[in-house]
Order: sequence, then structure tokens, then C-alpha cells
Amino acid sequence: MKKILLIVPGILALTLAACSQETGNDAAEEAESLLTSEWQEVSEAAQGQKVNMYMWGGNDNINRYLDEWVAPRLKEDHDVELNRVPMNDSQDIINQLVDEKSVGKSEGSMDIIWINGENFKAAKDNELLWGDFTGQLPNFNDYINQEAPEIATDFGEPVDGLEAPWGKAQFVFVHDVNKSETPPKSMDELADWVQENPGQFTYPALPDFTGSAFVRHVLYETTGGYEQYQQPAAEIADLETRLEPMWQYLNEIEPFLWREGETYPESLAKQDQLFASGEIGMTMSYDPALAASEVLKGRFPESTRTFLLDGGTLANTHFLSIPFNSSAKAGAMVAINEMMSPAAQTAKLSPKNWGDLSALDLDKLSPEQQQAMNDVDLGKATLSLEELESHQLPELSADYIEIIEKGWMEHVAKD
Repeated sequence: MKKILLIVPGILALTLAACSQETGNDAAEEAESLLTSEWQEVSEAAQGQKVNMYMWGGNDNINRYLDEWVAPRLKEDHDVELNRVPMNDSQDIINQLVDEKSVGKSEGSMDIIWINGENFKAAKDNELLWGDFTGQLPNFNDYINQEAPEIATDFGEPVDGLEAPWGKAQFVFVHDVNKSETPPKSMDELADWVQENPGQFTYPALPDFTGSAFVRHVLYETTGGYEQYQQPAAEIADLETRLEPMWQYLNEIEPFLWREGETYPESLAKQDQLFASGEIGMTMSYDPALAASEVLKGRFPESTRTFLLDGGTLANTHFLSIPFNSSAKAGAMVAINEMMSPAAQTAKLSPKNWGDLSALDLDKLSPEQQQAMNDVDLGKATLSLEELESHQLPELSADYIEIIEKGWMEHVAKD
């Protein structure tokens, strides 16, 4: 009798394991079917799902746009609950997904992640993303120029349908016209301005995303343009020699920076605080409407304006993706599709909400949709969309960024 009692739990365990495996296989097959299902079926499967969106949470405007504009509409129109989960850094998202994959966690806590650039490449290389889902999204098919380089690639890495474009960013400089009526239009002119206005300029310490972008602008202008870097870094045998003028420029302006370059703001948020308090006369942003938004909130002075370099500034696209182990893939697809809708993109463009540039192809919008987007008041501090688009420069691929950020620590921060 004892033998029977000992054997039964073993049989039960095997049975439960088999059932669990079957359940897991069924769930995997159901998730994969979403990549070929009709959109109506995807929408029905999404109803009642809670979608956890993991993203950098350091901007109040972005957070409020998602919580107060996007989430209520998703719930009302699609019965999908959007739960925003703020993270300090996008790299933390990738690290968590790597950990979950290493322990075989098939049902994760993340359903949508906001990424681009080197974080996308890391996610793709480590197979942390679900699959080629963008072709299933009606708004992607109807309103996106899928052949555009900034849509088809992410910092030089082919997207392959693994992420959907959410918006576009372009680097701008922010200044107070009361302190610099005629702002510099090149890196040479900026160096002159910095020396003539000691303590009034700085940039965030690398690897801050915006600080790193500022250094890449220095690279382009001091070494002969971006064209030479449109190939893998490993293929440029004399890369370190080519980078030397950039390090020289940064070291030459360093003694004239805020606090004589002895320290740098640890983040763009810290730098913006210095500008808001009048301690420095310039800041910078990847968000062309950030200045207008900060003026509306009363943080930046009314005399705040933005400017570009004559040679152009870096522009890129930021994306939304679905992790490999999302527990609500249908809900994630519906949420991403809605965030790409003309209505959501128009609301996102307003500095009152966020001020983020639209990812949509304006030529694919109806006349009414185009008019609605054109009617958005971008504020006096925001440059026109035409001026921004005519001054766009391509981003470097992720392999260069790692080299530059490491080099800055060695050649600038430690000097």
C-alpha cells in the first residue's frame, strides 16, 4: 500500500507537468497566430487584457500624455488597460529581459517597451523581442512610409518588423535670447561663444543620451562630416586617429564650461534645471518642442528659443516593441496601433501634451487629418517642421556610440 501511495504523487506530478507543457504550447501557438490573424480577431483577443508598458519615466509631459490621453481612450474604445511602468533607464529594461530569458521565464511582466538605438540592437541580438508584428497593424500599413530609412532601420540596424515607429526626434539647442540674441550656427561659433561667455555652457556627462548626441555633433563638424561613418566602425582602420579632433575640441572648451568643466550635469534633467534657474545660458534637447512645453509650465523664461546648426542636427525615430515573453501580446498590438493613429499622433505633437514629432507620413493623411496636425500650436520656442526637416542628419550606428562614450571617459572626463 505504501508503494502505491509513493507512486501516485509521481504520476500526478508527471501529469501536471504534461498539462503545463500543453498549456504553454497552446499559449505559444495562440500568440504566434496573432501574426497572421485578421485584425478583428486580434482586437477581440485583446479585450479585457492589461498591458504593462515599460519605459523611461523621466518626463512629466510624456507620462501625463500616456496616463491622461492614451490610457482612457484605450480602455473606452478597446477594453484594454494600459499600465505605464516607469524605469530610470532603457538599459534597465534590456537587462531585466536578459535575466528573464536566462531563467526561461515564458510569461513576463513587460508587454510593450519603448526603445531605439543601441538598446534595440541589444534586444535584437539577444532575441528578446517577440516577432515581425508591425505588418499586422492597420495604422502602420495606412500611415507609415515603410521604405523610409529612418523607419526601416534604427541607428543603422534593420528593424525587420520587430518594432513600430512611435515618433521622431531631432536634436535642438535651447537658448535665452536675452543672453544670446544671435546664437552660434556651427561648432566653431559655439566654441567662440563658450569662451566669450564662460560658465554659461555645459552638456550632460556621457553616457547620458543627449550629452552623447552633443558629442556626436562635434564629431561630425570637426572631422569632415557624417558620410565617412556610414560604415561599420570596425572597417575604419584609423578610427582612433579620426576621432582626435573631436577630443581636442572638447578639451579646448572645457575650462570655459560651467564650473570650469570640473564636473558635468549627470543628466539632461539636471542641465535643464541649471538653465531654468539662469545658471547657464543654453541647454539642448532631442525634443524640438521641449522648450515650448517648459515655457508653458513656467519653468523656462518667455525669452527661450531653439536653434539648429547650419550643417544640421541629428534626427532619429523612437519605437515601441513587444518582448518575447509578453503575457498580453494582442493587447500590446492594439495599444501600439492606437498610439500610431492620426488622432494620437496629433495630440502627441502638441507641447501641451508632449510635443513629440509625428512618425506618420503626412502625404498618407487625409486633408482633414493634415489640417488637424498643421493646426497644432507648437509655440514660439519651436522651430517650424519644414526647418527641422531640412536640417536633419543621420545617426551613427550603435557600435560607434559605444566607442565614443568610452573614449569620452578616457580623453575628456579623466583629463
